[in-house]
Amino acid sequence: MDVSAHIEAVYDTLRRRDPGETEFHQAAHEVLHAMGPVLRAHPEYAEARILERLCEPERQLMFRVPWVDDQGTVRVNRGFRVEFNSALGPYKGGLRFHPSVNLGIVKFLGFEQIFKNALTGMAIGGGKGGSDFDPKGRSDGEVMRFCQAFMTELYRHLGEHTDVPAGDIGVGGREIGYLFGQYKRITNRYEAGVLTGKPVGWGGSHARTEATGYGAVYFAQAMLATRGHDFDGRRVVVSGSGNVAVYAAEKVHALGGRVVACSDSSGYVVDEDGLDLDLLKEVKEVRRARLSAYAEAKPTARTSARGSVYDVPCDIALPCATQNELGRQDAVALVKNGVLAVAEGANMPCTPEAIEVFREERILFAPGKAANAGGVATSALEMQQNASRDSWTFERTEDRLAAIMGQVHTQCRVSAETYGGDADDYVLGANTAGFLRVAEAMTAQGVV
Repeated sequence: MDVSAHIEAVYDTLRRRDPGETEFHQAAHEVLHAMGPVLRAHPEYAEARILERLCEPERQLMFRVPWVDDQGTVRVNRGFRVEFNSALGPYKGGLRFHPSVNLGIVKFLGFEQIFKNALTGMAIGGGKGGSDFDPKGRSDGEVMRFCQAFMTELYRHLGEHTDVPAGDIGVGGREIGYLFGQYKRITNRYEAGVLTGKPVGWGGSHARTEATGYGAVYFAQAMLATRGHDFDGRRVVVSGSGNVAVYAAEKVHALGGRVVACSDSSGYVVDEDGLDLDLLKEVKEVRRARLSAYAEAKPTARTSARGSVYDVPCDIALPCATQNELGRQDAVALVKNGVLAVAEGANMPCTPEAIEVFREERILFAPGKAANAGGVATSALEMQQNASRDSWTFERTEDRLAAIMGQVHTQCRVSAETYGGDADDYVLGANTAGFLRVAEAMTAQGVV
C-alpha cells in the first residue's frame, strides 16, 4: 500500500464529507500527516482502516435547547455532544458554552481529545460537547435554566461507564453544579462519576481547578530540562486570563519564574513586577471584570488594546486562551525576542504557520494534546475517587498529576525519536504515541 496516497485519500474524504468544518480539518491534518512513519512500520493499521474509523465519530448529537430568560422571553440555543472514540474507555471531554461553538469546533476538540486522553495512560476515550449559549452577562437564574434545559436532552446519553463530560470555556463549577443537579433530578441517581470538575465538597477532586495550568507548566519544565534550562528567573507570557492561564501563572511563580503579561478579549496587561495573582483572581473570578480593572488597581501595570500579548519579550510563552490565537506574525515576534519554549495550555492555540516557524527555528514546542493533558488526567483521577467514594488530599493528587505529565513527556520524546529521529519533535511524538495506544485497542476490539 502507498502510505502517502492512503493518508491523502483519508484527508480528502474527510474534507468532502465535512465541508466548512475548518478547525476539524486543521486538527485532522496535523494528526494524519504525522502517521506516515507509523503506518509504514505497522501496515496492519492501514489495512484495518484505523485512520478512517478514527476520523469518523462513533456518535454525533445535535439538539435544540429552549429556555426562558429573566424577562420571560423564550430563547433557543443549539447543543452538541460528539462521542468520538471509546476504544480506551468511556467518552471523556469537556462542555464549552460560547457563541463560537458549532459542530466543527466540537469535532476538532473531540478529535484532539482522543489522542490527549490516550497519552495520559488512563482508561478514557475521547469526546466533546457544548452549546452556542453565552453565560457572560447572564444571571445565575438564567444560567441555571439553560443548564437544566441542556441536561434534559443530554442526560440520556451520559453515564459513568458511557460518557463523562467536564467543564471547558464558559463551564465552571457553577454550571457543573446545575448540570449535575438536573441529571440527578431526572435519573433519581446520585452518580457522582457522571460529571467531573465538581466542587470538592460534593465529589470533586482537589487540584482539578489547577490541573490544566499546572500540567502545562510541568510539561514545559520537563521540556526545558532537556536543554539544561528551567523556569528560575525566566520571563513568561501567558495568553488568556481564565482558569488555565491563572493557574499556569501560579505554578510558574512557584518554580521561580515571573509572568509579566496575560490577556483577555479586550487586550493585554503587562506588569513588569510580575502578575499579582491574588488581584488577578479577584478581578477575573470574583468581579468577572476586564483586565483594565487589574491595571487600575496596580500602579506598575499597563494595558494595551493594540498588538498582541506575544509582542511582550519573554523566555517562555504559554498560550492558554483559545484555538488559533497565535499566528505566524506572533511566532516571528516571539523568536525575535529570544523565546526558548512554547507550550500550549489551550487546545490548538497555534496556527500551522506559527508551528512551522517554531520548528524552523528549533524552538521547543509542546502541542496542546500533550501539554494540556493535565486537566483531563485529573478528571480521570476524580472518576477514580468517585468510584471508590474516596477523596484524596491536594498533595496526593498533585503528585499524581506531576507523575502523569512526566510520563506524557517521556512518551512524546521516545515516540518522536522512534518514528522521526528527532526527540525534540513533540508534535510528531504526541500524535504517534497517542495514535498507537488507540490503534492497538481498536484492532483488538474488532470492526465496531
